[in-house]
Formats: sequence, C-alpha cells, structure tokens
Amino acid sequence: MSTPITVLIGPPGAGKTTVGEALARRLGAELRDTDTEIEARAGKAVADIFVEDGEEAFRALERRVVAETLAEWDGVVSVGGGAVLDADTRRDLDGRHVVYLQVEFEDAAKRVGLNQARPLLAGNPRARLKKLLEERLPVYEGLATATVSTSGRHPEEVVDAIVELLPERGRNGGAR
Repeated sequence: MSTPITVLIGPPGAGKTTVGEALARRLGAELRDTDTEIEARAGKAVADIFVEDGEEAFRALERRVVAETLAEWDGVVSVGGGAVLDADTRRDLDGRHVVYLQVEFEDAAKRVGLNQARPLLAGNPRARLKKLLEERLPVYEGLATATVSTSGRHPEEVVDAIVELLPERGRNGGAR
C-alpha cells in the first residue's frame, strides 16, 4: 500500500492541476489529477458526465477514483474541488499531508472565467463561485495540514512554499 507525497485540495481556480504538475516535476514524481482520471475512465469530460449522467453519478465515480488513488498512488495527487465534500473521502485524507491551495475570490474568478466546462459554475459563475468558496472553506481548512496561497503568485513560487512544508520523505520525491 502506497501513500501520496502530498494531496492538493482547493476550489476551482486555485491552481491544483498547474501547481500539481510543477510540484511533481520538482520532486521527480508523477501527478495524478483525479478529474483527469475520472474523464479517462468515463470516456468523456467532467461537464458531460454532469449533464448526461447527473451529479450523483459523477460523485460516485469521483469517490471511487479518489479512494483508489489515495490507497495506491505514491506521487502527487490533485483532487477535484468538490471531492472533499464526501465524508468517506475526508476520512481517507486523515493522516495524510494535505495542502489547501487557498485563492482569493478575484483570482479564482479570473482563472475560472466563464468556463462552461465547470458545471457547478454554470449560470452566474461569479455568484456561484463566491458561494462555493464560502461553503467549502471550512472543509478545506479542516482537512489541510498546510495552507498555501496561490493568489498573485507564479506556480513555481507556490511549489517553493509547498516543498518547504513537506515532510522530509516527500522532499525526496517518490523515494521512500
């Protein structure tokens, strides 16, 4: 049974995938982005899963992918922003190095834009993003073993901050 070096959590627009890729490169590890894995398994985009199969089906697949990843993956993990709402996922994250990528609303709004590929932001994206950030903030903060702001920072600056916060074994990348 493996354990990830670190797990990145945060809302849409926090930079989980971008920072995750840069962090994995820095550590000589690989990134598993659970949304990307979900899309590969479903054979369609997350937005299409929401539309065609419904949020409940998406969340069930997300739960399976996240559980498997946390049990098997020894690199860097980036989980979808809503994955942490699942009680079983929160339990699975307990005891792991979890970095909450904090982002200010304005930065998240700029990064997300009017991207219709984010189904939970359809309609009025700014209002929905603001509400989503407010609702999820206590969950992200409660799960985090470390918090790193991505607002106004280049991904490499964020990676620098994360590397400083990693347990010693994580600083050596995939080496155990």
